[in-house]
Amino acid sequence: MPTTNLRALAAAPLPRLLSIAAVLIASILISMLPGTAVAQGAAEGHSDVMIRTSLVAESARPAAGEQTTLAIVMQPQDGWHGYWKQPGSIGLAPQYDWQLPDGVTVAEPAYPVPETLLIDDLMNHVYEHPYAILVPLNIPDDLDEGTPLAVRVNLQYLACRDDACIPERATLSTRLTVGDGEASARHQADFDDWRQALPRPLGARATYEYIDKEDTGERIRIAIPLPANVKLEQPHLFVANDGAVDPAARQDFNREGDKLIVETVAGETLPDEPLEAVVTIAGGTGLAFQADAGSVAALSTARHVAGNSAEEEQASSTVGVMLTALLGAIAGGVLLNIMPCVFPILSLKVLSLARLSGGPREARREALAYTAGVIGVCILLGAGILALRAAGTQVGWAFQLQDPRVIVGLTLLISAIAFNLAGLFELGGFNGGAQLAEKGGAVGAFWTGVLAAFVATPCSGPFMATALGAAILLPPLAALTIFAGLGFGIALPFLIFGYFPALSRKLPRPGPWMQSVRHALAIPMFITALALFWVLGQQLSSDGLVASLAVVMLLVTGLWLTGLRQRSAKRWPWVPSVFTAVIALCLGWLVPAAFSQSADSRNSGSQSPDSPIADAANESRQLLSFDESRLEALRQQNTPLFVYFTADWCVTCKVNEKTAIDRQTTRDAFQQAGVTTMVGDWTNGDPVITAFLNRHGRNGVPLYLWYAPGTDKPRVLPQLLTPTSLTDLVAE
Repeated sequence: MPTTNLRALAAAPLPRLLSIAAVLIASILISMLPGTAVAQGAAEGHSDVMIRTSLVAESARPAAGEQTTLAIVMQPQDGWHGYWKQPGSIGLAPQYDWQLPDGVTVAEPAYPVPETLLIDDLMNHVYEHPYAILVPLNIPDDLDEGTPLAVRVNLQYLACRDDACIPERATLSTRLTVGDGEASARHQADFDDWRQALPRPLGARATYEYIDKEDTGERIRIAIPLPANVKLEQPHLFVANDGAVDPAARQDFNREGDKLIVETVAGETLPDEPLEAVVTIAGGTGLAFQADAGSVAALSTARHVAGNSAEEEQASSTVGVMLTALLGAIAGGVLLNIMPCVFPILSLKVLSLARLSGGPREARREALAYTAGVIGVCILLGAGILALRAAGTQVGWAFQLQDPRVIVGLTLLISAIAFNLAGLFELGGFNGGAQLAEKGGAVGAFWTGVLAAFVATPCSGPFMATALGAAILLPPLAALTIFAGLGFGIALPFLIFGYFPALSRKLPRPGPWMQSVRHALAIPMFITALALFWVLGQQLSSDGLVASLAVVMLLVTGLWLTGLRQRSAKRWPWVPSVFTAVIALCLGWLVPAAFSQSADSRNSGSQSPDSPIADAANESRQLLSFDESRLEALRQQNTPLFVYFTADWCVTCKVNEKTAIDRQTTRDAFQQAGVTTMVGDWTNGDPVITAFLNRHGRNGVPLYLWYAPGTDKPRVLPQLLTPTSLTDLVAE
């Protein structure tokens, strides 16, 4: 049955009770699964399991009378986790049903050092990354060499994420042959790594004592023999005995000579056997020990080491990360104003200040309305990302531009604004989407802010991507604060302009020149529409691009008819525009789905760098498409690697590619140094790339990584590259 902390369960509110119920139901389902279950997961190559499993033997020819080791390899998908042998406040440890030849036995499985995962006030002991459970296999000494050994295990386990749990099972098997006991060279490195992840045996036994305090109730105090010079960094105690301690309670660590004293809240079950536990020390290393019941003296001259529960650690680290990310988001938002996708729209509102007649009060009102529009969109986009992430979908910032339907809609809006600036029609008789952005007063300022924020998100400028990547890892309220900070940064220049009359008075007086400026501002808007068409060309087939152009032409025709009716003073001049806008929006929703360009056709059209044709064309550049397994293989070969992630709608990416990456001097330097370049295209969205970006603390592009030979981790390069950024790396 699942392990459950009854005190936490009794105090849990309704949402938490529902989460607990999901785990309990999943755990009960596991207990009902038959032992002869059909193999699933890695054993059959299924891709719908949340934790893939496999069985690996250290020696395919174990010697008679000796012991070999089996590894049950567990590979959780992103966002999912498995459980330690004591899962914590709630969960379920793996269950094994071994089917072995006569005389062959297995010993207790050895688990790697677990991680802590706090969900509300429930502490879980989990593994969120690939891990292996090592099982000793004993071979009897009366078997002849060459005897076949069929080893089989029915494995039942629980795969969970923050909002769901799924009972899974797998029948894993391997065939061994009695032989010389030599370890398999193929898996020896893996077993070395898996053993390195196990806790180290402490050797000396510890002592524990239950004590009853008037103010805090029943507690347990454990004295662990540990030399005073052993370094500790945020230690945590994992107790394997069910019910011996409250996993979610605060743990107080103190030094007293060569003893480490741990005190925490006692559980509801007194162990009738030695206490089995693991304490983590510096660098994630764990020490495994057993503790006998006895007397633990009260603290005298003890030195306090740490007293943080996982909840307190999470709260303290969240504040620091949130402040840093908030400042980064504001700075990144300010810099976005100089990006080509934002500057033309910002110019429209700056121009409108020159026409204001209501003085400073009106200017401040428009500035606040503009700011409200920008911040509102950023919060909504952030909430959309968090909601999709909570549902298990891999998405990133600027995800809306990975959908060609959104691109078509933006193109329609930008085109309408451009033709209005060019004088094709006047907004006085048109109530479509473009009027919202150009309309005077606070309403127009608000909708201009909405448009500016919506088209600004793809320009992931300096400071911003790191801040947004951190926001995804924060609690929802803190994350939304970061997104609001981004919007505040985008709106800050216009806000300053509206609140300081001295700056407003430096604007030129209204006059005929404004009509000329208005027409001139149509040019960057047309360029923006052209850039959106180019992005569509990367996402749709050529027929789809032509169809999208026809949709825009349909809308423009309606706008032209509206302009004619306006100039001839006819009634209801906006009817053609509304009619064509409705049809254009409907077609804009349907066209991308009908003419979408598949990944295969996209690669074939651009000659995938992995194809033989592209190998010849790119031999001098050694250019490859992003593939995580190939990346790891190249790292094992100590190959210098430059890996970058881009998107066709990312202005920063394209500027860096022109100024630093796609330069002849860079290509020559890379060729001479034997550097392999790997590029990940995120234009249409890719869950593999999104997950990789998240692991590196980013939730958008660009991301530039430099893997020097012999290093464990890549160097993260700045988001703005200079012409010599990459050549200097090679010269180091």
